[in-house]
Amino acid sequence: MKSDLEIARAAKMLPIQQIAEKLGINPNDLELYGKYKAKVPLEYINEEKAKQAKLILVTAITPTPAGEGKTTTSISLAMGLNRLGKKTTVVLREPSLGPVFGVKGGAAGGGFAQVLPMEDINLHFTGDIAAVEKANNLLAALIDNQLQSKNKKFRLDARTIRWKRVLDMNDRALRQIVIGLGGTANGIPRETGFNITAASEVMAILCLSKDIKDLKERLGNIFIGFTEDKQPVFARDLNAQGAMAALLKDAIKPNLVQTIENTPAIIHGGPFANIAQGTNSLLATKLALSTSEYVVTEAGFASDLGAEKFFDIKCQVGNLRPNAAVIVATIRALKYHGGAKKEEFSVPNVEYLKKGLANLDKHIENMKYFGFKPVVALNRFDSDTEEEIELVRERCAEYGLEMAINEGWARGGEGAVELAEKVLDAVKECPSCFQPLYDVNWDLEKKIHTIATKMYGAAGVEYSLQARKDLKTIRSLGFENLPVCMAKTQLSLSDNPDLRGRPEGFIVNIREIELSSGAGFVVPIAGSIMRMPGLPEVPAAENIDIDEQGNICGLF
Repeated sequence: MKSDLEIARAAKMLPIQQIAEKLGINPNDLELYGKYKAKVPLEYINEEKAKQAKLILVTAITPTPAGEGKTTTSISLAMGLNRLGKKTTVVLREPSLGPVFGVKGGAAGGGFAQVLPMEDINLHFTGDIAAVEKANNLLAALIDNQLQSKNKKFRLDARTIRWKRVLDMNDRALRQIVIGLGGTANGIPRETGFNITAASEVMAILCLSKDIKDLKERLGNIFIGFTEDKQPVFARDLNAQGAMAALLKDAIKPNLVQTIENTPAIIHGGPFANIAQGTNSLLATKLALSTSEYVVTEAGFASDLGAEKFFDIKCQVGNLRPNAAVIVATIRALKYHGGAKKEEFSVPNVEYLKKGLANLDKHIENMKYFGFKPVVALNRFDSDTEEEIELVRERCAEYGLEMAINEGWARGGEGAVELAEKVLDAVKECPSCFQPLYDVNWDLEKKIHTIATKMYGAAGVEYSLQARKDLKTIRSLGFENLPVCMAKTQLSLSDNPDLRGRPEGFIVNIREIELSSGAGFVVPIAGSIMRMPGLPEVPAAENIDIDEQGNICGLF
């Protein structure tokens, strides 16, 4: 079979104006980025129309080296719904350059279920992530300028500053650095570091903002640290929010592209799900709901992370009412959770599969906490046997659930028609079944305990002395009623990345709790969370090149 890049290049893209017309968007209102990309004005968001459309979330079992194909499923499902005559748009996050050049490679789908133009989407796209980077780093520069200033508005305690600079690249050497060296003219020496841009609070803010006014307010609410006399300092105290918002004036507008079958696709924002909320922007989802009958979106990683945050943070902020949930699984990944090694993924083994089904069980249970009877999408591989497939089907039937074989990667929308039909049935059964996991007005410890015990299956939660201190600080600042955005490994239901399957009886250990008052949530950190990844021994970047005609190769 052809590579993803070869398939993408062979596809016949329509001018983006024609894609816009499918959604009732006047082509003259588009802000064009070449022939096949455009930004859509926020004026096309209509709250009343948005309430009439149906919203479908695609999540997955716990990620494995085998890959589950959540993005491919989302794209093929949207194309399958369109084949059934349903006006459907798929809404996704923007890829970060870190994973593109690191381990993961491209993040625009695969095979015959891709969003196009694939090379552009995977690289700089329309510059949104670069704008987030600049806005973040402007605030960092203003903070250090305040420390250096002789005419201080207030005496900021440098020891309390947690705000870091960001870069959209995997670069482990920047995790911990010292700045301000070289004499008094170069600033105040202090320890700090870099995060990857997708981990920036500015990215989380962009993806939860409702309009420019809300964006500025949220940027102003970013907590910086304390003064020397223990008074809190926010970005608004530095008058930073206006300039930061100005840098994001174009980035706030959703990006319109298309799938390989010319289904409209809106791609906007890119917060990581093991750190932030892990979903595309609220504005992108609202735009799709305003211009379509059905909207397919995805949340990063598995149900315990991206889906939980989608439901408890994004849906609550944006007053969204999802109508169906899809859990993506593969035979290979389930066998991994049952103990199989990577070299055994393609070897038929019913025993590994039976053990691994416990992981699927937990994600089904998680969706039921939110009121859904999820549809299980099984991405099929040539190595899957009928016996293995039937085992998964039988397990779904035990829960009274539908399972559909998805062959979107190999057959595009045609390979997802069965899944689309079952999703339509699920939508009909759920006009208003959605319910959040917790009440945002509960105290923080109760919210954290609820997520840990229900979503992860933990026996309880323990807090370090630093986490207890952080809780006290957050309460004193009046932010206890914010939702919780848990930061933990995506590789396990627990906070230990080495525990596969469905671990039980474990304790979630909260190391510290960060305040993201601009984004509007608190971030309990369980275990060691890497906010600036490093490159692998053989990074994907080594395979990426460009020829003399300007054609990029090596993206996958």
